[in-house]
Amino acid sequence: MSFLKRFTKPKSSVSLTVPNVTVEMGGELKGAITVDCNDEFDATEVRAELRCVEKRRRERWVYDERTKHQVRQVYWDAATLHAADPKLSGTFHLLPGFKKTFPLSVNIPAGGRESFDGMDANVKWSIKGVVAIKGRPDVTSETIELQVVRPAGPIVVKEKEVVMVPCAYCGSLMAETATACGNCGAPRKS
Repeated sequence: MSFLKRFTKPKSSVSLTVPNVTVEMGGELKGAITVDCNDEFDATEVRAELRCVEKRRRERWVYDERTKHQVRQVYWDAATLHAADPKLSGTFHLLPGFKKTFPLSVNIPAGGRESFDGMDANVKWSIKGVVAIKGRPDVTSETIELQVVRPAGPIVVKEKEVVMVPCAYCGSLMAETATACGNCGAPRKS
């Protein structure tokens, strides 16, 4: 490989298609990453990069040498709340004319934060497709911003079936797992 090739991306394109950019927390994000190659190179992997970043507006007072006073400085503090890099393919060799679509399925954590955009804070979810190349810059798709929302319906609680048996002494029904009758207090006979 020539020296200059180490600093340039290969002549190829990566596109990420997601049919729906609105996803519920705890749901699956489905899509596909398509790689279209016009160059010859070795790829180490094809992956998606899912990120959730929270930004908060902060203020601090700093001394301004020019005015000889304290001045308020506003800045944005950023923190990555969630990061996932699902791998769609391992190492392979690409040739000019190569075109392949890799199916994508990513889980959005149920305990994550929903997307919002405010004056003093925001939470943004984004995803992009990446073809990683050792020793050269990666080829990436455009970043798609996702809208992560709370689940629409109520949380479904699965009920457990309890088998009831009659008490040997008073005849009232009690749970099969109970050690004593709830009506008369007699111990359950095995």
